[in-house]
Amino acid sequence: MAIDALSGAKIYAATAKAMQSSGGAEGGDKVDFGGLVQNAVQNVQKAAATAESSGMAAAAGRADLVDVVTAIAAAETSLETVMAVRDQVIQAYQEILRMPI
Repeated sequence: MAIDALSGAKIYAATAKAMQSSGGAEGGDKVDFGGLVQNAVQNVQKAAATAESSGMAAAAGRADLVDVVTAIAAAETSLETVMAVRDQVIQAYQEILRMPI
């Protein structure tokens, strides 16, 4: 499950933009982690819906196959990114549980 540099840069830019629009961590403001996760999941849902609609359009003969493949690849990259973040959060949580008190 490798994420290429361009996809990583796009996700970083989207996260930075979301942090700036929500007030960010500057000036002692807290970052809403739940909001960032919810935004990421919504982006994955939008990408999947776009891929599905372009696939249906291609089946009806109204879309180019290249557009369909591009939409599916974008949806797959978004989903893999969210899953990678999820795995890292779970790993961090498990490491915290292993810490001695």
